[in-house]
Amino acid sequence: MRRPSSIELLLFQLVIYFMLWLGNDYVATMISLVFAGIFFLILIISLMVEGVESSKVPRWYYGYMLVSTLAPIVSSGIYVLIYGMPDWMIQ
Repeated sequence: MRRPSSIELLLFQLVIYFMLWLGNDYVATMISLVFAGIFFLILIISLMVEGVESSKVPRWYYGYMLVSTLAPIVSSGIYVLIYGMPDWMIQ
């Protein structure tokens, strides 16, 4: 079985996050913030450790982590461009 490319992973995640945004924008905001933060911290820690001591972590891992960090941010940006600010923020 072939490993999906970073672009395929990005598109898949964008669809999932955007469906979440269409369903409930408050939950989508919280999940997007948490997931983007977690993936970003894991990516930063991985890069710092890689800088200190070289490991056998494959290069595609860093691409996947970067895509997983960007997908919730991009999907929230698309949602805001299309529908405006989420209802719970306007009050």
